[in-house]
Amino acid sequence: MSRVTFEQLLEAGAHFGHLRRKWNPAMAPYIFMERNDIHIIDLHKTVAKIDEAAEALKKMAQNGKTVLFVATKKQAKEAVAELAQAASMPYVVERWPGGMLTNFPTIRKAVKKMDTIDKMTSDGTFDNLSKREKLQINRQRAKLETTLGSIASMKRLPSALFVIDVMKEHIAVREANRLGIPVFGIVDTNSDPSNIDYMIPANDDSTKAIEVILGAMVEAIKEGATERKIEKQDDENNEEAAPRRERRARTGGVRRERTKKEDSDAMNARVAEKFQKASEDNEE
Repeated sequence: MSRVTFEQLLEAGAHFGHLRRKWNPAMAPYIFMERNDIHIIDLHKTVAKIDEAAEALKKMAQNGKTVLFVATKKQAKEAVAELAQAASMPYVVERWPGGMLTNFPTIRKAVKKMDTIDKMTSDGTFDNLSKREKLQINRQRAKLETTLGSIASMKRLPSALFVIDVMKEHIAVREANRLGIPVFGIVDTNSDPSNIDYMIPANDDSTKAIEVILGAMVEAIKEGATERKIEKQDDENNEEAAPRRERRARTGGVRRERTKKEDSDAMNARVAEKFQKASEDNEE
């Protein structure tokens, strides 16, 4: 069963593309028709692409990989931040810091700077500074939090990017392509899907459409994470049960050997008894 239905996408307005004069010819296979000079997206293909992308994200979550969500346009910021947090994944909803992927060590230094400021506040060092120094540090901390706070937990490069409006986030897409990081994206009729590994043809300006599609992706990620936890728990239980099975096997083996020996001794005793009785009868 599909994760999103045709009716849900239709109701959310995911089928509305851009004006005909703004279209990208590479999106022709995903355009159903033209109405009032606006291209209409084929939602049947959108449903199929959503399922394909969701399965890929689920497998990534099963393997413990990280997906970075990117959406700096106003219509998508709130939905992306909320749903990415629900999936325990990092996200960027403010300005994309240039070189965030290609110059990741520098970004990590900036995140560590935030941690250093927090440590100064907790250990009392911050109280010994002048009022002006405190103000400067607080401003610096607030600026870093706005830009990088949502990726503070990301210790290494993400395994994939999920982008809303691949045309607006072309810098992020270009960096991911350069590093060979798979890109998932909602692609409208004015965008080029050639650099997107898992493209979802849909209206990238509709908040409702974004929420519906992102909801399916997040649910897939949650499913993958849950299955990963269950597998880890099963592995731990198997590791605990293995020594018990070995002990039981060793104990059972000794018991069986003892039983065989006792049976053999008893049989030999009966044979000897019969032989002795037969000898006594012959003597008589």
